[in-house]
Amino acid sequence: MATQIKETSALTALSPLDGRYAQAVHALSDYFSEFALIRYRVMVEVEYLIAFLGAVHGDLSRFGPDTFRRLKDLYESFGVDEAAEVKRHEKTTNHDVKAVEYFLKDRLRALPELADELEKIHFGLTSEDVNNLAYACMVKEATRDVLLPTLMEAFQLLRDLASRTKEVPMLARTHGQPASPTTMGKELAVFLNRLAPELEGLHTFPLTGKLNGATGTFGALAIAYPDLDWIHFSASFIQRLGLVPNLVTTQIEPHDRFAALCDRIRLVNNILFDLDQDLWHYISHGYFRQQLVTGEVGSSTMPHKVNPIDFENSEGNLGLANALFAFFSEKLTKSRMQRDLTDSTVQRNIGSAFGYSLMAYKSTIKGLRKLELAPERLSDDLRKHPEVLAEAYQTVLRAEGHELPYERLKELTRGERVTLDQMRAFVETLDLSPRAKERLVALTPDTYIGLAPQVADVALGVADRLLLNLRAAE
Repeated sequence: MATQIKETSALTALSPLDGRYAQAVHALSDYFSEFALIRYRVMVEVEYLIAFLGAVHGDLSRFGPDTFRRLKDLYESFGVDEAAEVKRHEKTTNHDVKAVEYFLKDRLRALPELADELEKIHFGLTSEDVNNLAYACMVKEATRDVLLPTLMEAFQLLRDLASRTKEVPMLARTHGQPASPTTMGKELAVFLNRLAPELEGLHTFPLTGKLNGATGTFGALAIAYPDLDWIHFSASFIQRLGLVPNLVTTQIEPHDRFAALCDRIRLVNNILFDLDQDLWHYISHGYFRQQLVTGEVGSSTMPHKVNPIDFENSEGNLGLANALFAFFSEKLTKSRMQRDLTDSTVQRNIGSAFGYSLMAYKSTIKGLRKLELAPERLSDDLRKHPEVLAEAYQTVLRAEGHELPYERLKELTRGERVTLDQMRAFVETLDLSPRAKERLVALTPDTYIGLAPQVADVALGVADRLLLNLRAAE
């Protein structure tokens, strides 16, 4: 049944990112909204104008001490009213970048010292020169300012949980079946070890930009000012924006580095997806309890339920984000001949992928904060499965030179329910050195953890170095 909705609100928004989840992802609006895109375009145009005037005139003192400060203020103080003014121009131009140019010309008319320089705005550029730099800057800054800090919060929580539980014995499961024991902290440390290099890579990830005209030849620029070194100018300008110059392109920057960034974030998301699923299973096995929140219900009909919804929500949003990132990586690296416009509409959805990722990270953080270890449940599970000592027994027998040790333990334990007493009785029948026999008789599932705590310490050291380096870089 169709209804006529006359007002836009969180309840009437088409996307949950703009409705149900708007508050959680609000920080990204400063980077990926229509307003933000216009502001980034204004920033690129203003900075280009300043650089271009410097290249043309050399001595900028003729413009007065406050001129360039006032120019920069056009984007630093850019607000919704200014964005609306740009959109009014766009109604006439039907071209979003040209509307920014006309907006800036209106503003520069209020600066008498620049009255003769109006046509230097957007001089010799194609729209893609502005757009590719605007998008690269917004992605770079959103990653640095929003995505990475949230990821590092999750990373810190995981690091602390791994540290607290690195010596807590846990029954491992391979193929879903009881396997040689480990520790909870060691298994969590695996995720630290996987995430650390990817997060460090995100922190230093280089994005490229181009400024070379309509077909990448510097044609209009070179014919207008043939004495200027435009290749050097382009490289220098792009570097000033914090980007890596790409000097050899068609009309568009080919998006290869952005595609690589999508793949990098997708890998981070896949690692977190794996973590979410493991924590879901640990909760299911009772290894973790979840802190109760007053007023919450876990089921509309089963009052006892405390569901792992935070990890489930994270998993779902990571899947949505990765579907978009995979599409960006596939699509944006392809364009017909020197230019087609298919990348334009696709890039407008970058914020959605970041939004679903941010939602997922916050859900994982929320879930991690609720976890309480249940050591008695871990111990009980280990006691029920003394057969996992079979690996230790057959390996010691190999070391002592016994024949067919694997086969003997297989006959004793495979598919059988055995007790610890039965396992020890078996050891007593063996012709072993006193020291080896003593070790095996004393062994229990909760002491058979090998070097798990030390292995966890390796990953904790990696995590601590990453945290230290990122704090130093702030």
